[in-house]
Parts: sequence; C-alpha cells; structure tokens
Amino acid sequence: MRTVKEVSKITGVSVRTLHYYDAIGLLKPTSVTGAGYRLYDDTALGRLQNILLFRELQFPLKEIKEILDSPDFDPSEAIAQQIGLLELQYRHIGELLAFAREIQKKGVKTMNFDVFDKNEIETYKEEVKTRWGSTKAYEEYKQKDAAQDESSYSTNAGELMAMFSKLGELKHLAPDSDEVQEKIAALQKFITDHYYTCTDEILNGLGQMYTDDERFRKNIDQAGGDGMAEFVRQAIAVYCAL
Repeated sequence: MRTVKEVSKITGVSVRTLHYYDAIGLLKPTSVTGAGYRLYDDTALGRLQNILLFRELQFPLKEIKEILDSPDFDPSEAIAQQIGLLELQYRHIGELLAFAREIQKKGVKTMNFDVFDKNEIETYKEEVKTRWGSTKAYEEYKQKDAAQDESSYSTNAGELMAMFSKLGELKHLAPDSDEVQEKIAALQKFITDHYYTCTDEILNGLGQMYTDDERFRKNIDQAGGDGMAEFVRQAIAVYCAL
C-alpha cells in the first residue's frame, strides 16, 4: 500500500490532483487510515494508469470515469490502443526531426509540408473514441461539432478565448465576487450552447483541467494574463459549490 505522496512521487500526478480524483469518484483510495491518510494498492495504481492513458487521448475526466466503470471496459485492448497511438506519434516526431536536420543541412528554403500532416494520428484517436467514447457528453459534442464549418469552429474558439480575456480583467477581484461568478455562469452557458451540456460536475472538471493540462493553462494564461488558469479554476470551484 502506498500513501498519496508516494503515489504522487512515482506517477508525477500532483497530490492535489489525486485528492480531486477521489472527490469526483474517479480514483478512490483503497483505504483510509484512522488519521485520514489515503492508501493505494496495485489495483488502484492500475486504474490510475488507465486514467492517464485516456488523458493522453484528451478525454474529459467525466468520460474517463464512465469508461473505466463500464462493465465492457477491456484494459488489455485499451493498452494496445495506446501503444498504437504512441507508435504513430513516435514516427511523426521522427519525420519532423529528419526534416529539421534536412533544413539545417540544405538551408531554410527547403519546402516539405507533408511532415506536418497529423491526419493519421487524429484518425486513430477518433477510432479509439468511437470504441470507448459512447457517453452522452461525447455524443452531444460530436453532433454539435459535425454541424460546425471551419469558420464557425474558429469563431467559437475565438469567443471562448475572449471570455477568458474578459475574466482576466477581473483578476483584481476575489474569485467569489458577483462580477466573476457572472462570467463563470456565462462560460458554462457558452460551453453548453456550442459543445455539450456543461453540468456543474463537468464544469468543475474543466476548471481542474485548465490548470493540470499544460496546453490549456498556457492558452488561458496567454488570453487573460499570468495565473489566469488558476484564477478560473478557483472561480469555477466556488461557482460549482454554490
């Protein structure tokens, strides 16, 4: 049995994130001591490995929970799929590295855009999501995504970043202030209108992801200023606790 700190050390997952996974029922500790310390056995670590696998495939936490709790979930098949995706990514990185070396050798005028094509990787991801992602939120997202053209997709993404920019103007206020909470309510409505029904539970998970996922954190901080992702997470936590 391992403590939460030991699990954090060997997996790279923060203690705060492990506590959050426990709170939402995604990864419960095997037992809790009388003093309140969480303990995890190998079965729990195996589940955490699968959680990280699907995070790599960019699944929302709510969907990961539904997948792992499904009686049809097959860990062996999931691992095989992850290996397949990693092999594609490895090959893609190798091609980019070879291309960069070619530019270095022949000069920056070398033209070849084929190496930037990630269609094969994206196709594989879609196959995995089709196999495991049969949840209501994902199905709703697919329907709304299919109805969007490239212009509206870019517009929605731009509007979402603009919302984070507006929130950035309120960073001098407390996360639980009325002005900030109104912006969070608008954010929830925007996600529901353009992507999928954003319940409080899903919104809370998104708030956590905004800080845990480096890509989201970087983009949100760029839109609203340094520390914006953490500010949004705190504001969402307040909103969902009301």
